[in-house]
Amino acid sequence: MTTTTLSRRGLEAPTSPIRALEATSRAASESGKTVHFLNIGQPDIDTPPAMIEAYRSFDERVLAYSPSDGVPAYREALADRYYNEFVGELAPITAEDIVVTVGGSEALLFAMASVTDPGDEILVCEPYYTNYSGYSHMLGITTAAVTTHVREGYAIDPARVEAAITERTRAIVLPTPGNPTGVVLSHDELVEMVGICRRHGLFFICDEVYREFVYDEPRGTLAPSLLAVPGSEELGIVIDSVSKRYSACGARLGCLVTRNPEVRRAALHFGQARLSPATVAQRAGMAALDTPRAYFDEVLEEYQARRDLLVEGLSSIGLHVPAPKGAFYIAVPLPVEDAEHFAQWLVRDFDLDGETVCMAPLGGFYSTPGLGRNEVRLAYVLDRERLSRCVEIISTGLERYMVPEQDPR
Repeated sequence: MTTTTLSRRGLEAPTSPIRALEATSRAASESGKTVHFLNIGQPDIDTPPAMIEAYRSFDERVLAYSPSDGVPAYREALADRYYNEFVGELAPITAEDIVVTVGGSEALLFAMASVTDPGDEILVCEPYYTNYSGYSHMLGITTAAVTTHVREGYAIDPARVEAAITERTRAIVLPTPGNPTGVVLSHDELVEMVGICRRHGLFFICDEVYREFVYDEPRGTLAPSLLAVPGSEELGIVIDSVSKRYSACGARLGCLVTRNPEVRRAALHFGQARLSPATVAQRAGMAALDTPRAYFDEVLEEYQARRDLLVEGLSSIGLHVPAPKGAFYIAVPLPVEDAEHFAQWLVRDFDLDGETVCMAPLGGFYSTPGLGRNEVRLAYVLDRERLSRCVEIISTGLERYMVPEQDPR
């Protein structure tokens, strides 16, 4: 009998470093440990009540498909009541510039698939959101990376980005605010990046799902958007999602926004292949647009307090890291040779009075071999009391891990 084998694509599919410890953490929980999950960006913030009520009140007799690009009324509301609030003097966003997607991740996949062919490359700044490389693998393209450094606050240098462009580069993909670094690009930096893309004939895929979470700025400040940058009209593609903005990760509702009609058409055709985004989720997304400003003010205040607590707590145990400017992640160098091994050990073999911490090893957030080996990403998505406890657990865990006679390696 002939043996069947997986494709190379299937055999070589990378595991997500964000979820790499899922089985180990589940086993630890089943053994009776309390596991504090700082590995994944699942906020504990309440979802706006209007979204929950939209699910509860759905009363149609048939749960039907929605249009492949999303319900027109929802797309119109997104354009008129949200995006056009910050596009500045550029042409307004319309419903025809938007494709509703199954989460921001599908928007990212559609964007990358729309502008690359197998053998092409996208240019990113590492450490980067791991799905950039995961989707590159699926599409048969390469993720080329410009390295940023903790000693520089993970700042992105446009000149270094431009120097890394090759004849195979088709798009630059950047998040702002950034995951996992918290870097926020200024309007001027976005202008400079658009200039680079125009000079080299590249698309700019800007991942803006954390737009509302910007710290140390006046209340109500949003991260600058590519949608407001002159010259971006033909090359700009924005990725967005309700997941983090409204603490609604399970809604699986996002969108792709572009003024380029050809990119929009390609994304629509990909959307037709997967049929439609969830009908009821779009009802909830529509309801979310009524969320009062006070909700975001309270959420932002809480996240900034969590960030400050975590940065100060880590510093108190000798882990000095720059305070992120946005999002709710922090990249942390550890005094270990292998952060993945330490993270596994912390969940599997260690506890402090029955409690432990799950974190994401940062090696998988890099393309350059060897980088990130001693770093982890922490998501400050738990309340301040639990975050304080997590710092205590990490501190004690490091002390025990580093004692030579107890070194589990």
